[in-house]
Amino acid sequence: MALNYDYIVVGAGSAGAIIASRLTEDPDTSVLLLEAGPDYPDLDNLPEELKYGSYSSTPGPTLRSRGGHPISLASSVHNWQFVATSTPKAPPMHVPRGKVTGGSSAINRAGYRRGIPEDYDAWADEGNDLWGYDVVLPFFKVLEGDPDTGSESGPVAIRRSHKEDWDAAKEAFYNACLEAGFADSPVPSEPDSTGVGPSSTNTREGVRYSTAITHLSQSRHRLNLTIRPNSRVRKVIFDGNKAIGIEVESGGETFSVFGRETILSAGAIVSPQLLMLSGIGPARHLADVGIPVLHDSPGVGQHLKDHPKLYSSWTNKPEASLKASGGVQLRYTATGSPYRNDIMINVTSVSGRRINPATGEHIGKSNSDTGPIGTDLVVGLMRPVSTGSLSLSSADPSDQPLMDYNFLSDPFDLQRAREAVRLCIRLSEHEDFRGVLNERLDPTDADLATDDALDEWLMREVGTYSHISGTCKMGPESDPMAVVDQQGRVRGTESLRVVDASIMPDLVRAAINPTVMMMAERLVGLIKSDC
Repeated sequence: MALNYDYIVVGAGSAGAIIASRLTEDPDTSVLLLEAGPDYPDLDNLPEELKYGSYSSTPGPTLRSRGGHPISLASSVHNWQFVATSTPKAPPMHVPRGKVTGGSSAINRAGYRRGIPEDYDAWADEGNDLWGYDVVLPFFKVLEGDPDTGSESGPVAIRRSHKEDWDAAKEAFYNACLEAGFADSPVPSEPDSTGVGPSSTNTREGVRYSTAITHLSQSRHRLNLTIRPNSRVRKVIFDGNKAIGIEVESGGETFSVFGRETILSAGAIVSPQLLMLSGIGPARHLADVGIPVLHDSPGVGQHLKDHPKLYSSWTNKPEASLKASGGVQLRYTATGSPYRNDIMINVTSVSGRRINPATGEHIGKSNSDTGPIGTDLVVGLMRPVSTGSLSLSSADPSDQPLMDYNFLSDPFDLQRAREAVRLCIRLSEHEDFRGVLNERLDPTDADLATDDALDEWLMREVGTYSHISGTCKMGPESDPMAVVDQQGRVRGTESLRVVDASIMPDLVRAAINPTVMMMAERLVGLIKSDC
């Protein structure tokens, strides 16, 4: 017997959980929500690695991967365990993506910051007039429960770091930034904020508030919502160019499910993969892997953007007081940059030894098994110019796609990254760090000796901030690389949308999870109005 729904939502992550929850507010609307990973219906059943949203929530500093996530997630069933190319000179790069209800919002560092107004106004300037800053701001506010700003009504709990939470390294970083001439930025949510100040997270009492908690927990009791975990979608089923359902694999069986409309919210890796597996993508590439072309869409898998991430690492002096709590970050505009706040530097207390989970290799200079307790200054290039790409490795849905991030390939990106790392070294020389930092692990003096040497180090060490986006970008009909229109509707098809980070026209200068949640809130109203 065929299963039929009004909507099929593929992926129960940052966007999909919100879309499914909002659509089922209408009791006459039936929704099937499919998730490739497991489901944990309440906090009591949530594994510890999913419960705590950042190192500030754990009892002490922890080992991290090149990508910055706790090592426990590297081989976790809650992680897709994608591996990509960062640069031609770097080792394979681990790309954490959530494979669980809540998606990547269930495994991320839980950083919460809106992008700056220019990010969304730039989207509008590219022909997406439904996405200017003044338009999207109310949809952020619908999400947010922030007691520091007097807004506690939204489901997403937001906690700002306070100075009493900072350890000696974070205090030293804050003071070093002020002395270097950067502004004090006590309220990071202010649109014009810049400089150094507290970070904020979507956590409450240390617990990460993923969309599985903020939205699914409020809607999973509804009879018109069916949640099917451990169900991997293989492709979209079409009648002509109209999407009529999906082919899904679950429990060792493959079957078809049908719906009036299909919404892909599988993320910036799996959503373009599914489009291509379904015959929507660059025609030549689809022919090369043996997939019949339904619609030649050259932008699918292209325009891959992410924030490049670089660590400067030190061991700490034994007497240094450390707390794995209270984030501090600096945002500033690089020399000669037209992009405001295009650099972010965070200070974190972690193990001095890093592990690349893609290769199992230890990174760093420690001789101990666990590595010395240390401090990282973490650079994020928040408005990169370089663009990567994603393609199929085969027509088999179980084969990982090929991802080339192409980090720092643009000379301007390399210039700004070099300047930011040298700034980290200068900040570390502030007198307040003398009682904290001991040996510098990375970059070494040799790496810093010349710009050419530092560029070699940058190209070896650069990793991902896990903010992949843009691989099914939205845009006007005049843009041949636009995969979807600004309502998420896939061009060249009917009854098929994409709603997730893949449709961003460009990166925002912040962690992308808040923006993805906002996009879901924004689009669900447009979806309902199309009924």
